[in-house]
Parts: sequence; C-alpha cells; structure tokens
Amino acid sequence: MTLRTLAPVVAALLLLSAPAARADADEELPVIHSSAAALAHASAHPDTPPPGANDWSCEPSAQHPRPVVLVHGSMENMTFNWFSLSPQLVNEGYCVFALNYGQMEGLHLGVPGASRTSGIGPIQNSAAELGGFVDEVLAATGASEVDIVGHSQGGTMPRYYTKFLGGAGKVANLIGLSPGNHGSTALGLAKLPGVPELLGLGLGPAFAQQVHDSPFIADLNAGGETVPGVRDTVIQTQWDEIATPYTTSFLNGPEVTNILMQTQCPLVGSDHLSIAFDSIAAHHVLNALDPEHATPAPCYPTPPFNGG
Repeated sequence: MTLRTLAPVVAALLLLSAPAARADADEELPVIHSSAAALAHASAHPDTPPPGANDWSCEPSAQHPRPVVLVHGSMENMTFNWFSLSPQLVNEGYCVFALNYGQMEGLHLGVPGASRTSGIGPIQNSAAELGGFVDEVLAATGASEVDIVGHSQGGTMPRYYTKFLGGAGKVANLIGLSPGNHGSTALGLAKLPGVPELLGLGLGPAFAQQVHDSPFIADLNAGGETVPGVRDTVIQTQWDEIATPYTTSFLNGPEVTNILMQTQCPLVGSDHLSIAFDSIAAHHVLNALDPEHATPAPCYPTPPFNGG
C-alpha cells in the first residue's frame, strides 16, 4: 500500500471520534474520497448514518427544495457507501437522508458498517422499504418530492418503486451510479446454467434478480424503461467489473441522461465499487441534482477500488 493510499485512511482514523453532524451550520464537514477511509469509518461506526445525513430537523432551502435520499448497493450499507458523498451534499446545502434496506436473518457476506448485511433481500420488498422511508422524509421536511441517488442495486431498485409502488409522484430525479438496469452478465458467468440460482442461494435473492435475462429485469423494463415525470441520470464507468457489460447501466427513454465518465475524462479509473467514492462522479451527481447551475466536470486521474 502506497503512502498516497494510506493518507485518506489515516485521515479517516483521525476523524473516527468526530460527530456525524455539524455543530455549527457554517462549519463544513470533512469530505474524503476513499473507499479505504470509508471502510475504516464504517468499521468504527456500524449502523449509523453517513456523515451529515438523517438530520430530521433539516429544512430544505429555496435553492435546494428537494431532500436527497441515498440508496446503497448490494451487500453494502449507508454508513460505508455514502461516507464521501453524504457530507459533500450536506456542505452544498442539501438535506440528506440515507437508509439500510434489504436485510435478512442469518450470516451473509457484506462490507463493514451494519450489524446485518444489507441489500440482499428480494428487491420488491426493498422497494417497499424505500417507499416507506421516502414518506418519512417528505413528512419530516414538508417537501413534495425527493431526489434519489443510488449505487448499483440502489440505482436499479428505486425504478421498481417509481414504476409499480406509486413512487413516480414523489421522485423528481433518479441518479444511478453504475446501476444494473438491464441485468449483469457477471463477466459471462451469469449465462452459465445454474449460476443465477447459486448466486441467490449464496448471496441472497437480490443477486439472482439482478442477472441478465432474469424475470425481475424483464418485468422492470417491460413497457418502457422510464416513468413519466422522473428524470433519470446514469453515471457509469467503462471499467465496471460487476455490472457487465458496462452498457447494461444505460437507460432508453425520454428525460434520460447517460454519462460514460471516460468520454468526458479518459483518465478516470474508477470501477464498480469506487465510483461511489470518485470525486469526478460526485461532480456529475451535483450537476444532475441542479442542472441549472451545472459546471464542467474536472479531469484528472482517479484510481480503481479506492476512488479519489
């Protein structure tokens, strides 16, 4: 491990005892773009919101009238997945909320940050959990709609909520970071007989539902991939090794913006995991949340696995 890789980890360790929310509204939260730092933080603060999130007294501003709901990916959790993006959004003036969903009894593989692995249960059930959480956010903030930012399954599952569970009138923007909108081939493995079933047995039902040609994916995309009134943005990296081929993420339909980060910046090296911790991806998220004040995304090297 290089000194450059160690630096964000050390910084996160120094921040482990820091409170998650700002004591002063004018004080900005630290933002560290690093999955390694996120792991350190999540290991020390399991089952807690990411920095700055879930302030139920937050009042949306005129500049940012819609709360942002962050939806983690499979086997991940809010504490780990949104360690970087949550404080950045709070510093930008957004009311930010996050949840853990799709938990099941028993032992399952997952990243640190939650006492039970999240994002592995049936996606239909997870979408219902998201719907209940959105209702809580709307009731607490007085807003009429939210914006959703999701990673991996967190970018796909909300589409079920908006299409089948009445979420279309409650969501203005759905922004997906490397979502598997058309199912993943898992680098070709998912096409082998029995593999989807094994994934479901070993890792949870959500994994079998997210493979290419699964009944869930077919149902999700039947009759149109988008929902009227919801603006979809997909932010993807060509180095995605989980949602494969990477083009599986992109949506077809009106009010869709598909962004391949390497088209804008060939130096981006983020992969499926690190896109949630990639500062250039975060810039695209901010542009999608507030397109009227969008600015050109920067271009510099960002590494895989860790982000930066």
